[in-house]
Parts: sequence; structure tokens; C-alpha cells
Amino acid sequence: MAAQFAVSAALLASLLAFATLATCNTEGDILYEQRQVWRDRYNVLESWDPTLVNPCTWLHITCNNDNSVIAVDLGNAGLAGSLIPDLGGLKNLRFLILSENNLTGSIPPSLGNLKSLTNLELQKNSLSGAIPASLGNIRTLQFLRLNGNMLTGKLPPEILSLVTVGNLSELNVVNNNLDGTVRSSRPRVTAIIQDKLKTAT
Repeated sequence: MAAQFAVSAALLASLLAFATLATCNTEGDILYEQRQVWRDRYNVLESWDPTLVNPCTWLHITCNNDNSVIAVDLGNAGLAGSLIPDLGGLKNLRFLILSENNLTGSIPPSLGNLKSLTNLELQKNSLSGAIPASLGNIRTLQFLRLNGNMLTGKLPPEILSLVTVGNLSELNVVNNNLDGTVRSSRPRVTAIIQDKLKTAT
């Protein structure tokens, strides 16, 4: 019986290790696919080697203790190109910082699948199209910075609802082409100050 238990335990450990490795490889595949799409003017992504076991040793990438990616920090990195939908597969991502580059195209709705995200910083790029309502699914989101792009349409109410049902502390969409606004160097600032919401008992 003891031997059978030991074999079962070893098998379970192997399966868990394989699952972790598979997750790491998947995240590496996603990030490398994104690298292939971007134009990397200053070779800041040179360390993104797809032959490594996981992307945790890559520059500008931070992982947790399980070797899963929790941060992509590439602000002001001289990158150009679009965002791939597969970025929504980085399930443990908390920080996606891509500000002050030359990103173009639309914001993928799949980013709404990043249920652990706290910071989404895409400001000062050349992104266009509508702001995806799916971003309102990220209840953990604290900072949403989309200012200084060419976004159009309306600000989805699903995102505004994060002020009351989520943790959103800062929402910045100035200097875009959103409906009902005029692009200006003097944005209107609105502060929302309230007591902590009551929890159901």
C-alpha cells in the first residue's frame, strides 16, 4: 500500500510539474509571437529566446514563484506595431506597461480575460478604434491609462462601473477622439471620493 501511495504521489507531482512547464511554455510562445509582430528599434527584446524553458529570464519580464508571467514592462522602449489577441492568454498577468511607444491598431478585446490585471498602461501610443467593453470584466484593475492615443467611440459603461464594483482608482482617456469630447491639452479632471462600499452580510 505504501509503495502504491508513493507511486501515486510521484505521478501527481510529475503531472503538476508538467502542467507548470506547459503554462510557462505557452506564455513564452505568446510573448515570442508578440515579439515577431513588433518592430524593435533598439533591440530591447533581444533576450526573448523561445528556446529557453520559460520567459522568466527575459529582460522586461517578471514572473512569480511558479514561473508564470506577472509583468510585462516595456514603457518607452521604441516598439512599433500592433497588439496580438493572444496576450489575453497571460492568465496571471498583473502589469501590462506599454506606454510611450508607437503601438498601432486596436486594443484586443481579449485583454478582458486578464482577470488578475491591476495596471493596464497603453498611454501615448497611436492606438485606434473603440475601447473594448470587455475591459470592464477586470475587477482587479486599479489603473487604466489610455490617454494620448486615437481611440474613438464612447467610453463603455462596463469600464465606468469598475469605480463602484471593482478597484479602479485611475481612469485616464484624455487626448483621444472619443464621442462627446474635444481633444485638448487641458483635460477635464473629475475626482470621485466616497466611503468604502458596504459588504453584504
